[in-house]
Amino acid sequence: LVPILAKARVTVALCEPGLEAELATAIAEAAPTAILLDLNAAAQTSPVHQPFAAVATRADDIALIAFTSGTTGTPKAALHFHRDILAMADSFARHILVPGPASIFTGTPPIAFTFGLGALLVFPLRFRGAASIPDMAGPDALAHAVQRHRATHIFTSPTGYRAILARRAHYDLTSLRASVSAGEHLNPATWNAWHEATGLNMIEGIGATEMIHIFVSAPAADARPGRIGRAVPGYTAALMAADGSLIEGAGEGRLAVRGPTGCRYMSDPRQADYVVDGWNVTGDLFRRDAEGWLSYVARADEMIVSSGYNISGAEIEAVLTAHPHVHECAVLGVPDAERGQIVKAVIVAAAHAPEPALLAKALQDHAKAVLAPYKYPRLIEFRTTLPRTPNGKVQRHALRTAP
Repeated sequence: LVPILAKARVTVALCEPGLEAELATAIAEAAPTAILLDLNAAAQTSPVHQPFAAVATRADDIALIAFTSGTTGTPKAALHFHRDILAMADSFARHILVPGPASIFTGTPPIAFTFGLGALLVFPLRFRGAASIPDMAGPDALAHAVQRHRATHIFTSPTGYRAILARRAHYDLTSLRASVSAGEHLNPATWNAWHEATGLNMIEGIGATEMIHIFVSAPAADARPGRIGRAVPGYTAALMAADGSLIEGAGEGRLAVRGPTGCRYMSDPRQADYVVDGWNVTGDLFRRDAEGWLSYVARADEMIVSSGYNISGAEIEAVLTAHPHVHECAVLGVPDAERGQIVKAVIVAAAHAPEPALLAKALQDHAKAVLAPYKYPRLIEFRTTLPRTPNGKVQRHALRTAP
């Protein structure tokens, strides 16, 4: 929080009850002249009909600074125009979700991150719907919000969907018409389990803070497990080879996107890495099939190279998560003198799983039976939780240190 306050030069901070002390401490260190405002108290003391003058703004004036989640290091500050906020609604939401005044949105992504900004604020406002924001974190609060307010659109991560599935017998989810997954790779096991429990085809999306929201997805009617979709209307998606050339037809490469939004870092040399020849290069490796559908492979900087083989951690995670004794997992490469890297799986075991030594052997055997032999995890570590950023992404760099 302190680096964000300092870099954005915050002058006014709005705070909900219970967080005043924490925010005041951060402001004192990073932005001592900022005003800390209790929004509830201000609303109670301000005149109900107090007039105000609208500020004249242009479409390409800066409207907000969105900070990345910091999964790979210091959060980057992405600048977005007023027209970018409309663009997120009139591309992904309008064409993929097709919401309307009867739509009620709910989800877990914080509004401070652009996934949550769109899902819980911009989309309801743009399409004259409503939002039900859970009053606390966790799957029970989210499922309760769906049941209490008959929510039609739900937004959370694959981890959130798996947690709700474990509790689905306790809640009525029949009001849901669309379920959106983003923030981490959605494996087929989770997609199929959600479809079996709710009858809904989960909508997976790939987006980025730099692009403000989702730019590759597919409508629920076309969604299939294991693939994300195509560029949403307004965007163009391509695959870029290591030399910067674009790959034609089916193939695999770095995902490159352009459209109505784009990366504008504030005073950050990493801008030159993200924008290449007019393309926004997300850092993700994707595969495109003969029909033009895009599927996630791995983060480009997280591809595991072992004995000359390129290995996708996401592929192994999908296999391990399908095992009944695995609640969630993360796969990464760790240094090895003989092979360069070896595959390591960090596992959060499901309830009533066997003791760690037996479970580790069972998971290795399971992986060998499904994957090519060189892909199985040679190291398995058990943890009670996976370290995550505030918006729910796994902090893989933290997994390289001792728990």
